[in-house]
Amino acid sequence: MIKKRELNECTSLYELMSEPSVLAFVRHKASSADEYWFMTKQLMEDEENGNAVSRTIFSDFGQPIGTINLFDIEDGAGFLGTWIGKPFQGLGYNKKAKEQFLHELFFETDIHTVFLRIRKNNVKSIRATEKLRYALKANETHPLIYSEINKKNDIYDLYYIPKDLFHLSMLQSNTEEEQAM
Repeated sequence: MIKKRELNECTSLYELMSEPSVLAFVRHKASSADEYWFMTKQLMEDEENGNAVSRTIFSDFGQPIGTINLFDIEDGAGFLGTWIGKPFQGLGYNKKAKEQFLHELFFETDIHTVFLRIRKNNVKSIRATEKLRYALKANETHPLIYSEINKKNDIYDLYYIPKDLFHLSMLQSNTEEEQAM
């Protein structure tokens, strides 16, 4: 479902990303396929330097449909950014990709906290995040980060995912699945 980024995916990902309803919520916007290729190459270099982690999200049929990234890594924490092309939204790919990505981050790297800054008007992302048992609203619990992401305007809500809560949630999900069998 997710794998390391490859430059040969850029053209199809750019087409999905350039849809206005998707582009409005993408962190690194590109105005052409060439610019998107260049930005992806830079992101891959950032990953090599330990400043980011970036993966492509694939459909059940092996088609690239979006990306999931951890940006601004510092002291075992970073900011999550995810986008999925409009034709693939609402099909469960976001949750599956997040779980795979978080599992990789928390159990294969030194990451212990993942933050999400979500525009207050991005109702779809807020709803999706609040469905996750392991995501907590952090506007009040992390006031310094909250004020930093909103230093120009109060447009973001802040959420965070701690490693221990994610791990507990995954254990509970596995137990519930076993009991259902």
